[in-house]
Amino acid sequence: MTSEARPGSDVRERVQSRDWRAVEASLDELGYATLPRLLGAAECRGLTRLYGRDALFRSSIDMEPRRFGRGAYRYFARPLPPLVETLRSALYPPLARIANRWQSRLGRPERFEPSLGRFLVRCRREGQTRPTPLLLRYEAQGFNNLHQDLYGRVAFPLQLAVLLSRPGRDFEGGDFLLVEQRPRQQSRGEAIALARGEAVIFPTRERPVEGARGSYRAQLRHGASRLLSGERFVLGLIFHDAK
Repeated sequence: MTSEARPGSDVRERVQSRDWRAVEASLDELGYATLPRLLGAAECRGLTRLYGRDALFRSSIDMEPRRFGRGAYRYFARPLPPLVETLRSALYPPLARIANRWQSRLGRPERFEPSLGRFLVRCRREGQTRPTPLLLRYEAQGFNNLHQDLYGRVAFPLQLAVLLSRPGRDFEGGDFLLVEQRPRQQSRGEAIALARGEAVIFPTRERPVEGARGSYRAQLRHGASRLLSGERFVLGLIFHDAK
């Protein structure tokens, strides 16, 4: 493990100091929220360098043969790199509070546990034991088709993508894409350009939207637009584990 990939003592403070009410308001209004400067430049470089270390990963996927897009991604094995573990465990509690309010709005009795450790116990009971944080790599002409990251019966409603590369220097193009489908409406799309170290929070599968008769479910899928040049790395943080 390089020193640049080790979590700084202030990672949890960075997460805790965010305005989570504003995050929730953005998720309600736009369907996504961003966290600028979640990671520093050295942390982004350190995570990017991990991509070539085979022993850190449980699985590697070439997108094109599977018709997922064009690019590659690698799922981390346990133990997760310290920075990834710290981010995942620190981000889960405020997102769980938002997720539980969404559950209430949708009239669902299920509630998400207050800590990531307790939530992962539920995943294990359902046979979901494989970690899902991943690194994605795109080269010129690479893209990611619209999809949902579902790996079993248990699915946490929110996830993140963190850009590790420098727009305009390391790559051109390659925006994060989010498409929402509301009942009896045409799909609505967002192209979200991130800065290095910035995260986007978005729904894994669906979110509540207020209508004339209360909240209803809007379905969402995400992906990445075509990379015009260069190389782009992204850290994906999914909170439920996979079968």
